[in-house]
Amino acid sequence: MSAAPLVPDYVIRAARADDMAAFAALRTLAGPGFTSLMIGDEALAARLALSERSFAAAIAAPGDERYVLALEHIPSGALVGTAALKATVGSDPPFFNFRQLRIAQASHAADRRFDMDVLILVNEFTGCSEVGSLFLREEHRAGGVGRALAQSRYLLIAADRARFNERVVSELRGVVSSDGRSPFWDALGRHFFRMEFREADRLSATTDNQFILDLMPKYPIYVDLLPDAARAVIGETHPDGAGARRLLEWEGFRFDNVVDIFEGGPLVSAPRDTIRTVREAKRLSAHADERMKSPAPVLAANAKVAGFRCARFGGRVEGGALHAHPSALSAIGVRDGGALLVWSAEG
Repeated sequence: MSAAPLVPDYVIRAARADDMAAFAALRTLAGPGFTSLMIGDEALAARLALSERSFAAAIAAPGDERYVLALEHIPSGALVGTAALKATVGSDPPFFNFRQLRIAQASHAADRRFDMDVLILVNEFTGCSEVGSLFLREEHRAGGVGRALAQSRYLLIAADRARFNERVVSELRGVVSSDGRSPFWDALGRHFFRMEFREADRLSATTDNQFILDLMPKYPIYVDLLPDAARAVIGETHPDGAGARRLLEWEGFRFDNVVDIFEGGPLVSAPRDTIRTVREAKRLSAHADERMKSPAPVLAANAKVAGFRCARFGGRVEGGALHAHPSALSAIGVRDGGALLVWSAEG
């Protein structure tokens, strides 16, 4: 974990309805295949409104809550990134994927035996929680900012585990060109949906996904029948998502041969309570200290869902408390002596 300033330059907070214009700007930068941002203004406004209600609600069990996080650059006040969590997926809309299975083909008469991969449409992750929508502007991707944004989702889970299901999944963007072409879609989905990738991606983001159930083939698809270009990208991550995949794997997420039905990108999953940041986060008290010695990088949050705030800065864990600069504590909305959640690479 790289060095961090005593006073943070960024804060990760619950998104608000008045962030609408900033999120619309992020949408234009994300590019094709980033399904969660590829929605119109009305749907985006509704999503931000749902997020505000989710953060404010008293929750006994996970439902249809959606938590959208905003990465704010403190010196400029600009919103420069986002990440999100869904409490539950798979009920409305359905959460379809392809599972890749290997089946044995054998004939005694022909003296042949070999294995073949097939893709089968599944909806087996119904009832899981999901982390996703990790995106930040390119000029802000240095110095551990992306890692902090990714980890902040798990501190939110740690703040109230009962809001989230026992298994957490994440879909990574597959291989899509800058002009919106997907080798996987062109070889498979286009023949059944009779539309271009961009239109299917838009419908997936803005409808109840009934069109997938209506049009997607219900029988196994033999991978060997697909062209080489399509086979090569099954389970592969878009170059811009390679870092996100490494962060997920570091947290304990694993790929289990389940891919997106549109562009073939991988789905990874992990038990909620074994996710590294969730497991290692500590509840500590805050101790304001302007003159601390030997600060180490920490990720700290205000230990509550309503008004959630999180930041990475230099501090010192000692005696059940986090010693930190008063301005750092102020950035995450914690007073001296208040409760917070802390993750440190030093344990």
